[in-house]
Amino acid sequence: MLKTELSDSCLISLYTQGNEEAMSTLIDRHKSRIFTTIYLIVKDKYIAEDILQDVFIKTLNVFKQKKYNEQGKFLPWILRVAHNQSIDHFRKNKRHPKITLADGSDVFNCLKFSEDFTESENLSKETKLYLKQIIQDLPDKQREVLVMRHYMDMSFQEIAESTGVSINTALGRMRYALIALRKKIKPKQVAYE
Repeated sequence: MLKTELSDSCLISLYTQGNEEAMSTLIDRHKSRIFTTIYLIVKDKYIAEDILQDVFIKTLNVFKQKKYNEQGKFLPWILRVAHNQSIDHFRKNKRHPKITLADGSDVFNCLKFSEDFTESENLSKETKLYLKQIIQDLPDKQREVLVMRHYMDMSFQEIAESTGVSINTALGRMRYALIALRKKIKPKQVAYE
């Protein structure tokens, strides 16, 4: 019997017995539907492709660890995994909001709070000084939360405990800091040399 005629559960069973081709058939059978599900959530082809790979890796790990249970059908199960991976992508981005410069680069990938400007050759000294200055110009409490979050990589729970405020207050301060930075960056049009 051709593998394309076998049911999903038969293909999974064959894969768990060591038949790698069975998994390939299973993935080919459902790949476009899974990709579409992810794409409709993230609305970016490249991100959707990355998440699709993560879904397949997660699926393989679940099968290899024999944690997959046959209570439901495979397609609804893997679509739920894809949906959850897509939502996790947004959660990660929400926890680390980006401020984008005029050239599309992320401020926090290129700016360090140090006097050693040789660390990043991509930004001019003038641009680094400008970015450092606008962060220094933030109100103390906003700057404190921004530094703790982006440079000390602290969670909002840790920030709240460290500063003696609620998580909502810490989140609010971060929000206002990011809004202030965006307003200051736009008029200057910071860019690479």
